[in-house]
Amino acid sequence: MVFSSTVFLFLFFPLVLIGYHNPVFRGRVFRNVFLLVASLVFYAWGEPVFVFLMIFSIFVTWYIGLRLQKRQCRKILAVGIGYHVLLLFIFKYLTFVVGELGLLLHKDLSTIDLPLPVGISFFTFQMMSYLFDIYHGTAGAQRDPLHVGLYVALFPQLIAGPIVRYKQVAEEITDRRESYADVVEGMQRFIYGLGKKVLIADYMAQLADGVFGSCISRSAATAWLGAVAYTLQIYFDFSGYSDMAVGLGRMFGFHFGENFDHPYISKSVTEFWRRWHISLSSWFRDYVYIPLGGNRVKRSRWVLNMTAVWLLTGIWHGANWTFILWGGVYCIILLVEKLTGFAERMGIFSHLYTMLVVILAWVLFRAESIASAGVYIGEMFGIGASGLYDAAAASYLNDTKTLLIIALIAATPLYKKICNRLKDQGFGWIEQVWLTVVFIISVVQVVGSTYSPFIYFNF
Repeated sequence: MVFSSTVFLFLFFPLVLIGYHNPVFRGRVFRNVFLLVASLVFYAWGEPVFVFLMIFSIFVTWYIGLRLQKRQCRKILAVGIGYHVLLLFIFKYLTFVVGELGLLLHKDLSTIDLPLPVGISFFTFQMMSYLFDIYHGTAGAQRDPLHVGLYVALFPQLIAGPIVRYKQVAEEITDRRESYADVVEGMQRFIYGLGKKVLIADYMAQLADGVFGSCISRSAATAWLGAVAYTLQIYFDFSGYSDMAVGLGRMFGFHFGENFDHPYISKSVTEFWRRWHISLSSWFRDYVYIPLGGNRVKRSRWVLNMTAVWLLTGIWHGANWTFILWGGVYCIILLVEKLTGFAERMGIFSHLYTMLVVILAWVLFRAESIASAGVYIGEMFGIGASGLYDAAAASYLNDTKTLLIIALIAATPLYKKICNRLKDQGFGWIEQVWLTVVFIISVVQVVGSTYSPFIYFNF
């Protein structure tokens, strides 16, 4: 089930919201159990088999957590983390590894093709953070397995993040306070995210899919349009989901951290990764980079630490050499930036440099293979292209130029600044009217469109 679907908007969400905030059963136990059951139904709607795998993993995590609470033993932690890593490997990477071994051995080993449970990368990382926090003493283990289940399975952030740390919501699981103001603010944030997804990301997807899926040589202009469209699509798609997740969480009394902070205004790649998918970046920082020694070690060791983090970041996103190379490219660029500081000396060109790197990296991220990414990037710079500009580029640009401009502006903090200024001057009602219009148009679009999954459901 996805947030931008008629089933969710007109059936699941209204029933859950009404049932949760009913005036009769208002106890914390009832609300937690109700929310957990609803979350399991939410996941089972699309994964009727793998929901049992997730439930089993929750019990394993709960049990290991209790053992760690009694004895902070590295072997116990290793068992818990090893279980989750093995689970990820089997369902996400085994098919890829076996396929690559088949190529190496010149044998057909393609019979293994396991389906990928939706959101497995997100909820396994949450369970691992739960165990890490208990081991390091920054959080206490929950004796009630239902509380661990609610933390892991809570439907707003279950299948595409943000990756919520247990210590961030531990108190809210047992002692949160819902309010009318939170419901209103949460609803506004949800509408904002819904608009990002169905009014911008899905339209950018049509342009990106059309260009990337072309079977003939593209002009340089067409290739750039496709790359820019995908750059905007993945931002509005993923940040839109995060906005909806944060908003939904707020409506049930949970306060999740921000996952995006206008990454496309960054003036260095280092800054970009402080603003993009913040929950994942901070997860690798706290549970991999810092335990390895961070930057408090000699330079050669620091380079190895950075390499480990970014190769893992690439691998986390998928079982393909493109993701591994994508992580490696970012690793090299970040190392060069930190060692030389050249991005800080580029002045007004720093933003152009950053976006050039980001756009080219997204081409590699989206490509089916390294070879196809090389061909596409070559066409962007005229190598193998059908020309600099052609009728296809003119048609694409004519059809989407208005939305491209809106998307480029919406990717900046300008909207937030305007809303804050209106509130300061007593015109906050204008934002409410605007959000109502966005919601109506978004619902009309959802009703009339075909199924459009979120990009990060694949990870």
